[in-house]
Amino acid sequence: MSEDLVRSLTLKQLRALSAVAETGAVSAAARRLNVTPPAVTMQVQLLEAAVGLPLIDRTGERFRPTDAGRELVEAAARIETALRECVGALEAMKGLEGGRVSVAIVSTAKYFAPMALGAFARAHPGIDLSLSVGNRAEVIGLLRSDQVDVAIMGRPPEDLDNVAAIIGEHPQIIIAAPDHELASRRDIAPSDLSGQTFLMRERGSGTRLVMERLFEQEGVTPKIGMEIGSNETIKQAVIGGLGLAFISAHTVAAEIADGRLVQLDVTGLPILRRWHVVRRAGRRLTPPAAAMAAFLSERGAEFLPQISPTDGTIPAASTS
Repeated sequence: MSEDLVRSLTLKQLRALSAVAETGAVSAAARRLNVTPPAVTMQVQLLEAAVGLPLIDRTGERFRPTDAGRELVEAAARIETALRECVGALEAMKGLEGGRVSVAIVSTAKYFAPMALGAFARAHPGIDLSLSVGNRAEVIGLLRSDQVDVAIMGRPPEDLDNVAAIIGEHPQIIIAAPDHELASRRDIAPSDLSGQTFLMRERGSGTRLVMERLFEQEGVTPKIGMEIGSNETIKQAVIGGLGLAFISAHTVAAEIADGRLVQLDVTGLPILRRWHVVRRAGRRLTPPAAAMAAFLSERGAEFLPQISPTDGTIPAASTS
């Protein structure tokens, strides 16, 4: 009986169920799969008939998988991973004349990573590139689930067996509007930041983790302003006088250069982190993906934003 069930299941059915479970709606699942909603419904119904158990429940406006449905969705994910690895092995036979590389980057890396990927693409025009952007937690999730080959981030994840190579230095600074009361001061003690309004990145971002660690070590108690999930919005909010921000120097190089923002001269800053290219240790890279990882570790630093030494964002030596 179980062998008959295994033979009756189809990839089309499993993908339909997974799409409904992930999107919560038949119409959204249909758009993802590029089919009609009735086609999605039919595939899920065929799967339920084969299994003999309900696979989807409706809760309010969303569809959610039952316990049986979750088992099949997890199995479908493992099947998709195996298929991607198989395709990767086939692409490996083509060498660097073809194939596909998927890269995930933390949002802060968008100020240099696209230029690096563009240079790689020009050197290897036959390779297709896929780019995903998210916060630290989201990028680690993509690595963990083998949805991407490599990732660009700051600190490599400690809870995931990984292989990481350094791309280059990544200074972290505090910025203010030019007319802020601290903008013209020198040698600002970290304790002087207590009570100042700080605009925060969302929880899960690497920048926020570093900032919270710094403030805890220095005993700084800031006034928490808005929580903002975009570096661009944070920059505009600081320019508008809504508060200070702890941020990557690479995201504000242009604004500091043209005088729209200033870097505060805080003792002990900048904090030097490093950019890394990371892959899951157990993942077998195809030649195109391996070439991408090597390119980023060997040449990635060429694409980092250039920070003028006169504004103090490049210290003499790294501490990380």
